[in-house]
Amino acid sequence: MSEIRVVEILAALSLTTDLATGFPFEKGLQVCLVADGLAERLGLDADERRTVFQAALLRSVGCTSHAVENAAEFVDDVSFQRALKALDPGDPAVFGEQLGRFGDWAGADQPRLASRFAEIAPTVGPQAAATGCEVSRALAPAFGASAAVVRALDDVYERWDGRGIPLGRSGDQLALAARVLHTAEQAVMAHATGGPAAAVAEVARRAGGHLDPAVVAAVDARLFDPLQAPDLLDAVLDREGRPWHCIPAGQDLAMLAVLGVVADLKSTYLVGHSTHLAAVVRATGAGAAAERAALLHNLGCVVVPSSLLDRSGRLGVADRERMRLHGYWTQRILERCPSLVDLGPLARGAAAHHAAFAEGGYDDWARASELPPHTATPPEGRLLEAAEAYVSWVEPRPGRAGLSAEDAAARVRSAADRGLLDRDATELVLEGAGHARRAHGRTSVLTEREVEVLELAARGLSNRLIAEQLFLSERTVGHHLAHIYDKTGHRTRAGVAVWAVEHGVLPRG
Repeated sequence: MSEIRVVEILAALSLTTDLATGFPFEKGLQVCLVADGLAERLGLDADERRTVFQAALLRSVGCTSHAVENAAEFVDDVSFQRALKALDPGDPAVFGEQLGRFGDWAGADQPRLASRFAEIAPTVGPQAAATGCEVSRALAPAFGASAAVVRALDDVYERWDGRGIPLGRSGDQLALAARVLHTAEQAVMAHATGGPAAAVAEVARRAGGHLDPAVVAAVDARLFDPLQAPDLLDAVLDREGRPWHCIPAGQDLAMLAVLGVVADLKSTYLVGHSTHLAAVVRATGAGAAAERAALLHNLGCVVVPSSLLDRSGRLGVADRERMRLHGYWTQRILERCPSLVDLGPLARGAAAHHAAFAEGGYDDWARASELPPHTATPPEGRLLEAAEAYVSWVEPRPGRAGLSAEDAAARVRSAADRGLLDRDATELVLEGAGHARRAHGRTSVLTEREVEVLELAARGLSNRLIAEQLFLSERTVGHHLAHIYDKTGHRTRAGVAVWAVEHGVLPRG
């Protein structure tokens, strides 16, 4: 393969964010097809259609940026995201009925979640949306997104009637591409449960409130014909306007790193994990394929609630089953995209080790006897498994601090003695990890104390808890955070976390 079409990587991102927001696999591809059809019907020119097309696939790139906070308030951030997408505050009767069942994923705790949502939505909602927009602005340019695409992503939570968030923009203040996406997404969601007639009726009901009436007027039942294609990804690839956006094979690492960041933001303890793993793998000299697989091995974790990923202690049976979906969905995403399909066999073992380690409470592997035998894994995959084990020990995890390099090496060698890891791969990884540590530079933009504060803030600690850990006053922590925000140009936990990973500041291990 001499070139890679960027739309394939965007499709992998879209599939990942489908899972993170609780929607059926390939929902984002459907939105892309419907949005492109709307753009065509509205007579948009080639550049405007390209903006709609790219923004549709990037639409949820910031969706994990507030996952940890959502899980803290509403237990299951994945179910929360799905419910949030359907809310319509512009129609009192519908909105009241939606609030009445909001939180139904929590069983008997549903009334409390609904009450809590009504209480904090006016203040926390805009903050959460601003976080998502900030992360979108930081990540989208890696895919070659134009300023027009980024502008559209800024409006993904806004509404035609001005009742959206974070800024309450309305009418023609909203980017046209965003207005097209709003309509396409609501149409696809309604189509999934009731077919074309339900989709047409739902967007008509939202016209003038959530949605731009002029865009809604272009919707009819025929708009959904492309959703009957036997392969939706092929249909999306066929709809990309020419010239195609292509890059030389092997030069997609920056884009794949973004996918890793999106997955890692699901947990306060995983910030920078995928890029850390890729750095250790790179130091072994394993080659580009292994490094690419390292960046993507964690994609499937987005389907696991953040509250579960950040839980210490061994998991019960039901939670173990949810955790095991991590490896399954990682494999499904990679095998779905032609330019990534060869990475599946390399990432499979690392994803299984990642999940088994979480199931064991981050103190040992659960179901060790059920892990795939490393002898059935390609050599590069065995390196990934050993690197995943090492990196998981040196990084902090729920309930414990990161281990020293020496203690982590001892744990990994012990796992090799038990037959969980390939011995030769283990020694290569430990040698490479030493090189990776020596090569790991830290930007001089931040002081050492600011880096310490940033690390804890990126893990979601409050100012009070940061102050306790670093033996500082809360006021001093606030001053440090203000300096960090000024120096990085970001204003949210997720925003500074993304900046820290991109600049090699985190993870510190």
